[in-house]
Amino acid sequence: MALANMHASTASSMATMTLPLSRRHMLSLTAAPALSALSVFGPLALLPAAARAAVLDTSKLPLAPVRNVAETFFGTVVDDPYRDFEDTKAPAVAAWMKAHSDFAHATLRRIAGRDALRAKLEDYDSSAAARVTAVQRLPGDLYFFERRGAKDDQFKLYMRRGLNGADKLLFDPEKLKKATGKPHAINYYSASPDGKLVAVGVSAAGSEDAAMRFIDTASGKQRGPEIPRVQFGGIAWAPDASEIYFHRMQALGKGSAPTDKYQRSSVVVMKPGAGEAGIRPVLTAGADLGIPATEFPIVEVLPDGRVVASIVDGVSPDFAAWHTTLAALRAGKPEWQKLCGREDGVTGLALQGERVYALTFKGASRLKLLAGPLKGFSPASASVLVPESQRVLTGIASARDGLYLEARDGNIKRLFRLAHADGAQPQEVALPVLGSFSMSSARPDQPGLLLDLQSWTRARQIFAVGADGSLRNTGLQPAGPFDAPGNVVASEVMVKSHDGVMVPMSIIHRQGVKLDGNNPTLLYGYASYGITEEPFFSPSRLAWMDQGGVFAIANPRGSSVFGRQWHEDGKQATKPNTWRDFIACAEYLIAEKWTQPARLGIWGGSAGGILVGRAMTERPELFAAVVPEVGSLDMVRMETTPNGVPNIPEFGSRKTEAGFRALLAMSTYHQIKDGVAYPAVLLPHGVNDPRVEVWNSTKTAARLLAANPKGKPVLLRLDYESGHGQGSTKSQSLDARADTFAFLLWQMGVAGFELKG
Repeated sequence: MALANMHASTASSMATMTLPLSRRHMLSLTAAPALSALSVFGPLALLPAAARAAVLDTSKLPLAPVRNVAETFFGTVVDDPYRDFEDTKAPAVAAWMKAHSDFAHATLRRIAGRDALRAKLEDYDSSAAARVTAVQRLPGDLYFFERRGAKDDQFKLYMRRGLNGADKLLFDPEKLKKATGKPHAINYYSASPDGKLVAVGVSAAGSEDAAMRFIDTASGKQRGPEIPRVQFGGIAWAPDASEIYFHRMQALGKGSAPTDKYQRSSVVVMKPGAGEAGIRPVLTAGADLGIPATEFPIVEVLPDGRVVASIVDGVSPDFAAWHTTLAALRAGKPEWQKLCGREDGVTGLALQGERVYALTFKGASRLKLLAGPLKGFSPASASVLVPESQRVLTGIASARDGLYLEARDGNIKRLFRLAHADGAQPQEVALPVLGSFSMSSARPDQPGLLLDLQSWTRARQIFAVGADGSLRNTGLQPAGPFDAPGNVVASEVMVKSHDGVMVPMSIIHRQGVKLDGNNPTLLYGYASYGITEEPFFSPSRLAWMDQGGVFAIANPRGSSVFGRQWHEDGKQATKPNTWRDFIACAEYLIAEKWTQPARLGIWGGSAGGILVGRAMTERPELFAAVVPEVGSLDMVRMETTPNGVPNIPEFGSRKTEAGFRALLAMSTYHQIKDGVAYPAVLLPHGVNDPRVEVWNSTKTAARLLAANPKGKPVLLRLDYESGHGQGSTKSQSLDARADTFAFLLWQMGVAGFELKG
């Protein structure tokens, strides 16, 4: 569930301030090398149904009393039998949560193969010397990055001068865990242009409530006090590093409502290391430039002194933008000039001197590239450089040598470079791996950029793209011995959905897998915010295949695999297409004998909880087990939470009839019916989750248990030292993955994963 999904909006390809449960979270859980080709647990065997039957003694678990709260929306009465669970601090609620969570953890550890699976995941994760992410390249051949060594439990911040230089440790969050007893994580960082300082956001126990500190790169010491309420970063340095601009949440008083948390935020500026007294506001939502109180302002300062302000709602791909100069901003007379409004459908913006580039979906569902002069720029009058085509344009970044353009061709990304010259045509940059990538470290004052490249069957590596179109592996990401398994393939298929629309699905499997209907199969999806599941490498996915399993990843409507319209056809009132597309994919896997219902599990995280939860409630007979991880399951109440308001553009508001009916339709909690034989359900959730309140899972668990008390297992797996997944340690992540896979294999009847004792 997104909080503020900030978009790359300037020539320097500003990093997102925070991400929904998607790529970075998945990397934190799966950034390990592939497993070996041979199963570490022996050949697949399936237990007879009688041996698979789960017998759990739940007699000592506390029952959840029904204290129904009925509300009427537009003539429809909505029951909420476990409303009191929203007060997680209430003694009775806290005791119920703890008892059921303890029971879940104990049960999961009774699964015979769980501990061996956990040990193997640890081995594979540690087979490469390190995992490297979030690389920032600066002029002077200076690199900053987060690195987690094979024996580390958390990512640490390093710098390196030259690709062959020695790594220098700048910040280690594990020291904070030793001092406080709570796990800490780096939420974001940004190095100053001269490389002498780095701003680092750090939070505890998955809360994402980051405080920003400044580290002197020469001494490694902190400069000045920590600055609280810098949750998302959104950092921009002045070219001379004398000032730093960043996004900051408002200070809440005692009488503030929970929904105020993400409203009326500001861009502020200070001299690095100055305290609270040295901070002054630059732009404030609800006060400046007509920015709605519910949206988020951020700025980027370009090397030539131009300043771009982008205004985003937190979940939509498009944004509004203005520009001025740093000199005018410092003088207190910015005279902001508009570049684009939300009505222009701009999803990417880049400046290079007096030239503006813009990606837009207005009149082009698969997007088109525009360009025009900075003075008086308007998307309506800009020239079309790259028209809409069958490819989906997904991002731009400007470097000194040209504009780099990424395009999705089916489910494969391609990279193009367009020289900064009139009449220039895009030239494709040949890539060594056909898969997906992300661009970073593009700056208008230096050539080329960095490319983080991977595929379903090749581990991620970090490449440098030169001005001449050449690629070289930077070596920043050490290679592991299992990075390119030779017997794993991905089958790309198109599935006919309920209304005849064809939905893409990737099926990752071992070569020679038998289509006999007996393969334990896990179907994963997300399909919200226009986020597409592009090819990515996952050793834990390969661990699943080592158990004879098949792993399928769908891109239902709600993603943007085919552009803007694909997203629009799976949000708000059209959201049912999302889970019905997913159901169609499940039916395809069964019809084509990849699996059968007794061997089929579904898994989705955060907003993906809508997807798997509603697939379960609509077609319970189709699945053996369901895992909504930190799932958005009570959508009728979402708007009452701090993160609910930012999500209205994606899901709708219960204050309108159309919005309410859409939310009710996508709310798993409200669709659970008494007496229905639902699949087994595992509900993992971090208690400190700031994006999806933990009561989404606790209320759903209570409702499922009441609906069918003698049904299949419903396990509530809580982690009291984590949140939405961002910031989880390696140990937490591997524990969660081992529990999830062991639970699924147990419920699918795979031999070696019986319940002991």
